[in-house]
Amino acid sequence: MKTITHSLHFVTELDEAHPTAKQFLSLDEIEQIALLESMLKEILAPAIKPALDEINAGNSWATLKVAE
Repeated sequence: MKTITHSLHFVTELDEAHPTAKQFLSLDEIEQIALLESMLKEILAPAIKPALDEINAGNSWATLKVAE
């Protein structure tokens, strides 16, 4: 089966005066992105599973999945 990877971009806005945001911003950009992406995947993937199941129901030619 052929897999096509596509991306959906999210933006996170931080209150730079908040202590947690300050701590987060002290991480390098690669760590920030990895942390945010893992959090989004952990939170969103289970929440959108019912919608993906509905979209994929009966499809014989394509299946939409959350990439691992």
